[in-house]
Amino acid sequence: MRGRRRDLVIGSVFGMGHQTGEALVPVLIGLAVDRGIVGGDLPGLLLWLGVLAAVYVGLSYSFRFGARAGERASVTAAHRLRTALVERVLAPEGGADEGRLPGELANTATEDAKRVGAVTMALIVGIGATTGLAVGAVVLLRISLPLGLLVLLGTPLLLWLVHLLSKPLERRSATEQDRAARASGVAADLVAGLRVLKGIGAERAAVARYRRISQDSLTATLRAARAEAWQSGVVTLLTGTFLAVVALVGGRLAASGAIGLGELVSSVALALFLIGPLSEFSWVYAQLAQGRASAARIAAVLDSAHAVTDGPAGDTGPALPAAGRLRLRGVSYGPLRGVDLDVSPGEIVGVVTTDPADAAALLRCLARRSDPEEGSVELDGTDVRALALSRLRAAVLVAEHDADLFEGTLLENVGAAASGADVTAALAASGTDEVVRALPDGLAAAVTARGHSLSGGQRQRVALARALAADAPVLVLHEPTTAVDAVTEVRMAAGIGALREGRTTLLVTNSPALLARTGRVVLLDAGRIAATGGHDALVQARADYRTAVLA
Repeated sequence: MRGRRRDLVIGSVFGMGHQTGEALVPVLIGLAVDRGIVGGDLPGLLLWLGVLAAVYVGLSYSFRFGARAGERASVTAAHRLRTALVERVLAPEGGADEGRLPGELANTATEDAKRVGAVTMALIVGIGATTGLAVGAVVLLRISLPLGLLVLLGTPLLLWLVHLLSKPLERRSATEQDRAARASGVAADLVAGLRVLKGIGAERAAVARYRRISQDSLTATLRAARAEAWQSGVVTLLTGTFLAVVALVGGRLAASGAIGLGELVSSVALALFLIGPLSEFSWVYAQLAQGRASAARIAAVLDSAHAVTDGPAGDTGPALPAAGRLRLRGVSYGPLRGVDLDVSPGEIVGVVTTDPADAAALLRCLARRSDPEEGSVELDGTDVRALALSRLRAAVLVAEHDADLFEGTLLENVGAAASGADVTAALAASGTDEVVRALPDGLAAAVTARGHSLSGGQRQRVALARALAADAPVLVLHEPTTAVDAVTEVRMAAGIGALREGRTTLLVTNSPALLARTGRVVLLDAGRIAATGGHDALVQARADYRTAVLA
């Protein structure tokens, strides 16, 4: 609200003008009846009809400009919320995506942001409706004290009842959004993994899971819709009863001679006019109820704890490490237990794990997406927690095997900012030059979102080329060749070894072709370093190593 003060003020002022004009219309009609028809004054009738026309023009333009300001406030507020959510999700410190599916976050950034943004329009409408009720009450008080008091005392009671009716809607709206976001997240995951699901024959299980979650979402949506319909129906009934009472009291007053014919016309017309503001209050409360539920979901994302804290920024932080010495001192995180590892500058080291969870935990610590529970990770003798995240991630690039590609050209995905020589070398080392030759447009070939226009092997090679073209002082590659054939894998292993010679490289993989290109290999078993040595020596000496890399 504070961020859209200007539009809120403009919209509210014009909304108040519109509702004031609407409330004055019955009064002017009553005056025209009294002066022109009952009194037989034709000039007076024409005068009041002219005033009535002017009021209609004013309220029409007030509605136009007020609605424009309200929509602008609503759309802009939703956009700013959406931007804040994206910034939080993409924050280097991470943490916002923990426990949330990508589709769920997308639903929060779209539907929830839209509902919260709509609260600005609801506020403008509510202020205008309140003004209309106030003007109508004042006019009725001037016409008749009993009528005015009836409106002034009955309206707050009616609004309080409407507020009570909105509580179930708020609760059910929150449940509806939660279930819808969950269904959206599962759907996005299933679409992303469709090829894998088909490959393992799990389509039926996936469809059954989505059908179950979708049915839960549908049930929640129907419950929320029933709550909204029930609220709207009861509010309509209460509003109609209240207005009928106002009309009845006004009619009896006119029959007794307490008010004139024109005043009776104004009173009945005002009673009919009050249907509008009171109905708008029903809509306003529904918007507020849904907006509050969505606001809670947005706040949960924006207030989510950071996974890590950023180190010093700018010139206050350590100089960008360039030597590339990587050291783990007694690192314990998740399944990892007291891992000590020292990688010298320019060394190519392989890491083999008997449990994929060990590899995942190691990568999280090296990328500093999480900090170790015990121990430390050092870069050139400096604890990475003392480095600004931007500097650390410019020095240490962790390229996981499931990296996404983006919509654009092949060249843009590999690295449009890199030099031509770096791109050419990265393409050759990763085997992506074969992909380039296979595509009609070469490097200018269009890549669809998440790289779905390419095969799995092509996507993996392009992602590897992107990592190599970045030319980071320390490069950590996680299973970069799982989706290619054996011949291509051998060629890629040779290319990585040649291109990264003299640059610190950590290959977290169980691929014999890649491990054969390393200076030494570290075996992680049950979260601890079980052995260190050359690939050939470990194959001969350790059965657990043979099982991990050859089975």
